[in-house]
Amino acid sequence: MSADSNIREGVLLGLGNPLLDITIETDEAFLEKYDLEKDNAIPAKEKHKEMFDEIMHRKYHPQYLPGGATQNTIRVAQWLLKQPKATTFFGCVGEDKYAEILRKTAEEVGVNVHYQVNSDMPTGVCGAVITGGDNRSLVSALGAARFFTHKFLQDTENWKLVETADYYYIGGYVFPVSQESIKMIAEHACENNKTLIMNLSATFLCRYFSKSEINILEYIDVLVGNESEAEMLASQLDFATSDVTEIAFQLMNLPKKNTKRDRMVIITHDHKPLTVARNGEIEKYEIEKVPLGEIKDGNGCGDAFMGGFLAQLVQGAEVIECIRCGNYAASEVLQHWGCTFPEKPDFE
Repeated sequence: MSADSNIREGVLLGLGNPLLDITIETDEAFLEKYDLEKDNAIPAKEKHKEMFDEIMHRKYHPQYLPGGATQNTIRVAQWLLKQPKATTFFGCVGEDKYAEILRKTAEEVGVNVHYQVNSDMPTGVCGAVITGGDNRSLVSALGAARFFTHKFLQDTENWKLVETADYYYIGGYVFPVSQESIKMIAEHACENNKTLIMNLSATFLCRYFSKSEINILEYIDVLVGNESEAEMLASQLDFATSDVTEIAFQLMNLPKKNTKRDRMVIITHDHKPLTVARNGEIEKYEIEKVPLGEIKDGNGCGDAFMGGFLAQLVQGAEVIECIRCGNYAASEVLQHWGCTFPEKPDFE
């Protein structure tokens, strides 16, 4: 699809934790050594300091790649939209070479990068441990990313970028960093009838979505998560079911502050069809499968799917087209290391 001249600069804004991914391939013994689980994401603990030292050893042939779930998604969306600076990204980095790598890779594809810089902390890193071809375990040491503040949004230049956007994508990883920032953007989106998309991101973050003092679910127009995350959120909301289809239906029908927009809920099931709840109904959509022999790295696949989905959503496409583009983006990233992709997309 060629660049659409009708795509406005700054139409999509992402807020997340920019991290440098350090990716290795290893075996299940490594997972056991550091108490890691397949296809899971956790914050780094004291015991993982040794793990980061180990994965940087040359015997693992570590790959250093741009990362951070939301930044990945925004980079993929920008790659597909093609229009320079159609997307904006906010996050906090250190004043070091890793920050420059992140900035360079995002700007090369056209993202309008606005980092808050904390010179006292290193740029965050994420250990991406790949086993069995497409199983990944993520361990994040947020570093400077933990110090993003809502005061950055209050800067006149930065808030103007918030006002320019019509779509906002925020991962659950931002909750432990700056709830105030999430709420500021959520309230702006609600008051101006714009679209807030949020990703549950990990099971340990679901508690933030269920907290009554935050009430973030009332602001969310599109809620995304995998099966485990949906089940965790349902448990914390005291839903009397563990059936994912029913969970999606109930989440869709929770109260919303902006009643002009119905809520859409998207639940992924690994290689199985997506569950989508919208307009009072449940729909299932197939996932495009990549032959196992062509898969290089499963890390970033979900982020890429969301990038493809959002690239079409901001253009007003139907859900089936958003998912088709998400499938395309995910399949491309699966065939590359980390969340990387060919120079130009050939999605049509």
